[in-house]
Amino acid sequence: MKNKRLVMIPGPTPVTRSIQDQMGREVAAFGDPAFVQDYKELISDLKTLWRTEGEVFVVAGTGTMAMEMAIANTLKKGDNLLIVSHGFFGDRFIDLAERKGITVDVLSSEWGQIVPVAEIESKLKEKTYQAVTVSHVDTSTGVCAPVEEIGKMMEQFQDTLLIVDGVCATAGEKEYVDDMNIDVLLTGTQKAFGVPPGLAILWAGPKAMERRKSLGTIPEYYVDFDKWLPIMHDPSKYFATPAINMVWALKESVNIIKEEGTEARYARHQRTGKAMQAALEGLGFSILADKNHRASTLSNVIYPEGIDDAKFRGLLYEEGIIVAGGLAAYAGKMFRLGHMGNVDMHDLVATLATIERALYRSGQPVELGKGVGIFMKEMLQ
Repeated sequence: MKNKRLVMIPGPTPVTRSIQDQMGREVAAFGDPAFVQDYKELISDLKTLWRTEGEVFVVAGTGTMAMEMAIANTLKKGDNLLIVSHGFFGDRFIDLAERKGITVDVLSSEWGQIVPVAEIESKLKEKTYQAVTVSHVDTSTGVCAPVEEIGKMMEQFQDTLLIVDGVCATAGEKEYVDDMNIDVLLTGTQKAFGVPPGLAILWAGPKAMERRKSLGTIPEYYVDFDKWLPIMHDPSKYFATPAINMVWALKESVNIIKEEGTEARYARHQRTGKAMQAALEGLGFSILADKNHRASTLSNVIYPEGIDDAKFRGLLYEEGIIVAGGLAAYAGKMFRLGHMGNVDMHDLVATLATIERALYRSGQPVELGKGVGIFMKEMLQ
């Protein structure tokens, strides 16, 4: 009999039954008063939970579209942008900005390390930047940027917006928009929210909304804040058809977050991340990200000598879990394991046990139960 298969990549993440049920509801008209009320409540909850006096946009699209939305509404041709990159997805901002004629400077870290906050501060003092981008968690490296510290440092640069890519962080790593001096926070539904792919979410703080106003008409159409703002204020209005069942699914996810509590959810992710990484190291793997700056939402797991990536991930698949491969220079050298969103203890223990079985089948020396034991001890402390 085949094992059930768990999708443990860094997104999409496992989807709970209650969220699946919302996806499977009979579709409603987007003007249905009950749906309009649900959409309105979702927008209000997202503002409250992520603490902004600005706006939130919930739009059909991907995290990459949210990145483009952030750039399009805060920068114009000829503006200066500082990109702080901790990996593959931090670099994605380069192409997005250069296509718009924005002047780009990049601070890149060695994969697994962060760009020190002092280095960002020093660069910002060289000239006036209209914005700086940083990925809170870069999925390619598993590095978690010190966003709160960066936000504090940004207080001295009042004319520079802080744009945070939260795709692999939001709802898993601590983020509060106005409290942390974040001007734009963007994400998608498929990672720590535990909802299937399909919605882009973007918070724009007061300074970001003022910047959008100063730009006047922008060349972009679908991602223009001004097109969506009337709908976010009154979802009974129409600009483009909302993803109705996705809105319901995200609303259920937010209800789960409210019930758990944001601080409790962040603490759970921290505890889970540390426990998973300790267990993986106990099994002979190493973690790419520096120990002081590891994400709670995923682990980027480097193989010990003697393991073939394709064969090992193939064994994991046969044994019942799916993980992602490494990117760029780390392709073939590591796998990426998500442990975020609404995964529970059963999912996590089963994942580690599956990794142990795959090691055993690979002919690697492994003490069966060791990784699970380390994980359980860490989680039960």
